[in-house]
Amino acid sequence: MTSSTRRPPHGNRGDLFDPQCPTRRLLDRIGTKWTSMAIKVLAEASPEEVRFAELQRRMTGVSQKMLSVTLQGLTRDGLVSRRVEASVPPRVYYRLTPLGLTLEEPLAMLRTWAEEHMVEVDRANQRSQEHTADG
Repeated sequence: MTSSTRRPPHGNRGDLFDPQCPTRRLLDRIGTKWTSMAIKVLAEASPEEVRFAELQRRMTGVSQKMLSVTLQGLTRDGLVSRRVEASVPPRVYYRLTPLGLTLEEPLAMLRTWAEEHMVEVDRANQRSQEHTADG
């Protein structure tokens, strides 16, 4: 391993521009709309837990499979904790961990930016499509 591809020791910052850096994979996971929505719903409920069905109801458009995959990834990354209540059917509850709570503020800023600039982005896309059609 060269110094440019060596992973940083635990606790140090990664290098986004290093193709081997795990930061890239983490950004892929936390940069999705479903992750942003799940974090928002869980942050609003914090410190209380939220049932899977309630998360799905609040996250309009998410499939059961996609929500399950999203929550599994967030749990694996230590951002969300999961609790299963033995019942028929089992009740599954989620809440943000302390680490997950630290993600809410940056994601909230990103959501706000997207909401405030969506019209401009849509216009730019429209101009690009018109330019391509003329070209």
